[in-house]
Amino acid sequence: MSHSPADLLITGCTVLVHDDQERIAFAPDAAIVVRDGRIESVGGAAEVAATGPAALEHIDARGQVALPGLVNCHTHAPMVALRGLAEDLPTEEWFNDVVWPVESNLTEKDVELGARLACAEMIRAGVTCFADHYFSMDTVAEVVAECGIRAHLGEAYFSSQGPQGREKSLEFALRHRGTADGRITTALAPHAPYTVTDADLAATARLALEHGLPVHLHAAENRDQTDTSLARHGLTPIEVLDRAGLLATDLLIAHGTGIIDRDLPVLERASGRTAVATAPRGYLKFAWPDTTPIRALRALGIPVGLATDGAASNNSLDVWESMALTSLIQKSTEGDPRWLTARQALHHATLQSARAVGLGDSIGSIAPGRRADIILVDLTGPHTRPVHDLAATLVHSARSADVRTTIVDGRVLMRDRELLTLDVPAVVRELEDRLPALVDRSHGRRIQEYDT
Repeated sequence: MSHSPADLLITGCTVLVHDDQERIAFAPDAAIVVRDGRIESVGGAAEVAATGPAALEHIDARGQVALPGLVNCHTHAPMVALRGLAEDLPTEEWFNDVVWPVESNLTEKDVELGARLACAEMIRAGVTCFADHYFSMDTVAEVVAECGIRAHLGEAYFSSQGPQGREKSLEFALRHRGTADGRITTALAPHAPYTVTDADLAATARLALEHGLPVHLHAAENRDQTDTSLARHGLTPIEVLDRAGLLATDLLIAHGTGIIDRDLPVLERASGRTAVATAPRGYLKFAWPDTTPIRALRALGIPVGLATDGAASNNSLDVWESMALTSLIQKSTEGDPRWLTARQALHHATLQSARAVGLGDSIGSIAPGRRADIILVDLTGPHTRPVHDLAATLVHSARSADVRTTIVDGRVLMRDRELLTLDVPAVVRELEDRLPALVDRSHGRRIQEYDT
């Protein structure tokens, strides 16, 4: 251990740790030493006090739990600007009558303000990394670089944009990977098999392998899409991806509530690293009949990360809520109160979510050598006392508003609920001035048609 002062010392907290079998455990009265953006050590507070380093910054975290920062594995951050705009609608009307007409109005400034507001919401809710799939992503990358969060970014494209959509997605991914001091990773981002042709999917798979890039897309989002795909092509959406070569890439599939039994052997044979992101609140709102088949996917070793989708469908970027809902819905769907325990839900929220976005080696646990993406959760409120089972308290009693401090790469982005890198009132003022032009649908245009 170096004798020069550490950058950050957190003392007195209980730390969520993973044992060598990846089981969740809790280390009480611990100290975390952070140096150069990484966790240097996790030890007993008394032992660190006796032997340990002075630090440039010290956080006394008594009464708090240190967790790995949460990861939002699939969202469309700038869509917070459309929060609550398209309510109580079936999927096709939601897309065709509201969202895609409004998105035809989007300017880079709207995307920038939406991204700022989204990053503020996520930092306040203990999300330290998000996987974003949207347009004008250069602008989102600038916001990420400035506000200090971590992100996995992909420039979305439809085949209706012609070859330049795919080319722009590739060019963005190559230009931005490893930027923002390594906090930005990138992916190719075809929208979905129902909006991207087989030829474009196959070209994307070739480009991904050639350039060592992952792919992030929507597929088998719901059972209707699977049924429509079977009727049109004789293949499920997962089989369409396989035929295009995408299961040989590192692939992040959003939603997957339409994954059916015949897809499981296809996914099991995948030669790439496949992951699925689940965003259960949106499925409830759209009244989709199924949820992500987490139990079946986990049996195949496929990580399922937690997500919110965009705030236009979910109204929230609160991964804390996704964690609780995932646990509850899995119990209900499987008819088994023993499945998706609080500890399993915390595993999905931490290591599995990190793996889903390709960062399983650097984030997702609090351990020496990992990037210092840490949140401190205050459990002194009446709604979290007493604590009989700390995992259950975190998943089913705590709320995102209990996150006191959010740290990314060792930098404190929120201290005692105060955001340090974003000015929310200024963003909200500017965004609200722009809303009338943004939400206008009288022009009748839309960027795409939903017919699945």
